[in-house]
Amino acid sequence: MNRTNIAGQRLVAVFLLGCVLFNYPVLSLFNKPAAIFGIPLLYAYVFAAWGLLIGLLALVIERRRP
Repeated sequence: MNRTNIAGQRLVAVFLLGCVLFNYPVLSLFNKPAAIFGIPLLYAYVFAAWGLLIGLLALVIERRRP
């Protein structure tokens, strides 16, 4: 397998993870009347999941060959 094929597969995996993280059943788990540092729990979750996906994308794209 070449580097492009593996990176493409990892990008698809990150996309699918994003689909799961932002799907209704998972979002409904965090739709509670609670706050973290004054930020509603749902907003904190969405922001954290978004940041996680950006970080994973950066790792996949910027990863160097060993």
